[in-house]
Amino acid sequence: MQLIIQNFTMKAVVLLSGGMDSLVTTAIASQMGFELAAMHVNYGQRTWQKELDSFRAICNHYHIQQRLEVNADFLGQIGGSSLTDLSMPVSGADLQGEAAIPTSYVPFRNAGFLSMAVSWSEVLGAEKIFIGAVEEDSSGYPDCRKVFYEAFNRVIELGTKPETNIEILTPLIEMQKSDIVRRGIELDVPFGYSWSCYKSEGKACGVCDSCARRLRAFEWMGIPDPIDYEVRPHYI
Repeated sequence: MQLIIQNFTMKAVVLLSGGMDSLVTTAIASQMGFELAAMHVNYGQRTWQKELDSFRAICNHYHIQQRLEVNADFLGQIGGSSLTDLSMPVSGADLQGEAAIPTSYVPFRNAGFLSMAVSWSEVLGAEKIFIGAVEEDSSGYPDCRKVFYEAFNRVIELGTKPETNIEILTPLIEMQKSDIVRRGIELDVPFGYSWSCYKSEGKACGVCDSCARRLRAFEWMGIPDPIDYEVRPHYI
């Protein structure tokens, strides 16, 4: 669907971490015909450099010229997550969801990201914000639930100028990881540019929860994940 009204293409901000989910979300937004601006947040995470490289490669692939790279390393100073606190071990695979909230949860991170995206959207005149949040096959993060984004849309309505009209869109929210891989294949996304590992910046570790969910999704689809892994366990 090409969203053009009287020769005007609608603008959208996409929160692009460089991971698989944000990559497919970017592809969906691009296919819909939005003029895209991409935001990336470095928040002191272990793999910040690799994620930043992925962000830039994906932006180049989709010819996204308007980019914002934000430094939010205060989240690392706050701590409380194994992604930002090197003294905390990164949890292994928990594909059954036995742990209520894993150590990789960064406290209230997505609220901060969305706040920055709303601010930028107001300045740009963007009407949509895309984020690759997934609830059904997520790791149990409370800020990846559909109800959270519904509530945040209300916050935007209350906290911006009366003439502002910004809506958060979560096109992957009800998908399983394998559905996301399938959609990415349909859209011919460059999965090799994305990065999901929580621990490593050279080769992906293959054993953290994020790697496990990604590898399992590709296995379910019967195709190899194009990125390099230290080990490639079978998760199905």
